Amino acid sequence: MEILQFILQVLLGITSVLLALFILMHKGRGGGLSDMFGGGMAQAVSSSGSAERVLNYITIVLALVWFLAIVGLGLITKFQAI
Repeated sequence: MEILQFILQVLLGITSVLLALFILMHKGRGGGLSDMFGGGMAQAVSSSGSAERVLNYITIVLALVWFLAIVGLGLITKFQAI
């Protein structure tokens, strides 16, 4: 169980950082953080519709992996206490 817990903690850390980066790369809708930190780069990345769809897909997959890691760690913690 300790190995699984360690793997989930590492996965949670990696997905947390990547999720924050991918969310900041999204196209700003009105002066948000993406416009503040290099709005030109965000426009270049998301200038085409397909790039925006791929970015959305990657962000959703990362969010699901992040959520599953959180749930897994919670279950491990709950059953270790018993």
